[in-house]
Amino acid sequence: MRIATYNVEWFNTLFDDQGQLITDDTWSSRWNVTKRQQTDALGVVFRALDADAVMVIEAPETNRRRSTVRALMQFAENFDLRARAVLTGFANATQQEIALLFDPDVMQAEHDPKSSADAPLFDSKYRVDLDVDAMLETIRWSKPPLEVALETAHGPLRLIGVHAKSKAPHGAKDGAAALRIGIENRRKQLAQCVWLRKRVDQHLAAGDDLIVLGDFNDGPGLDEYEKLFGRSGIEIVLGEEGPGALYDPHARMALGRRVGAMPTTARFKRKDQPYLQALLDYVMVSPGLRARSPRWEIWHPFDHLRCYHDETLREALLLASDHFPVVLDLPPPVAVN
Repeated sequence: MRIATYNVEWFNTLFDDQGQLITDDTWSSRWNVTKRQQTDALGVVFRALDADAVMVIEAPETNRRRSTVRALMQFAENFDLRARAVLTGFANATQQEIALLFDPDVMQAEHDPKSSADAPLFDSKYRVDLDVDAMLETIRWSKPPLEVALETAHGPLRLIGVHAKSKAPHGAKDGAAALRIGIENRRKQLAQCVWLRKRVDQHLAAGDDLIVLGDFNDGPGLDEYEKLFGRSGIEIVLGEEGPGALYDPHARMALGRRVGAMPTTARFKRKDQPYLQALLDYVMVSPGLRARSPRWEIWHPFDHLRCYHDETLREALLLASDHFPVVLDLPPPVAVN
């Protein structure tokens, strides 16, 4: 079974209000890429993935006029994808939804949000002391995680699709404001990860096989604020090493290495500067799934040999988004006699 997560930059702008793809030569919202180029590139990438399920981050929006489900179903039909059914959860107001594209012939999916006394529904609010001043602050998800109950031929599986708070100091007018906003955003991102980890603990206590995947806008050693707060949001969600830990090999590699080559899942263009690369996207699995010896791949066009040597796929990955897919190939459970 292949499960992937893919953040598609400005996916929403590639559809009209009827959910039809816009395939003309007007500029997309990606720098120096037309809508035709981006849509064609996305078709190449999704067909090459040939996944049973893809957690789409920054999926087209849902509102009074537009429908995430309608748009993604049209997209799947347009490129003849077997992952052609669409599941969404709590809608948001950011034009960036979280949605699951899946193959209805091999699995069934249901939005199944959970709550507990210390981890409420993800579309509600969470009270936490962020700065150790004994005052509780209210945290909300701008993009509530998508909680999925999957039924597959190999048994039930839980997915949680995540798009965590960005730490970028958007709107800052000077260095002092950038510092203040950056710290505030980091605190909120960490609080979201604490909230998410409590949900992870809830599923592990219930014995669920769990995959947490998506864009965390974070990674170990990614910025200077980590020294201020002690650890990254990724470390919080993964948990301490032991029976309750989630696992992602790229995250563990980054945690164990402060110098040298690092895996990366995103490549951002900066004006008149070299590209900035970062590890932001993850597929974390629970201990029972890790025991199946799954295989992880980041489809980075310059780091993944097959992607690099396939010129069509390489160029498509560069045109389609500023993030690259993270792919998990999960073998079936070993039969016990």
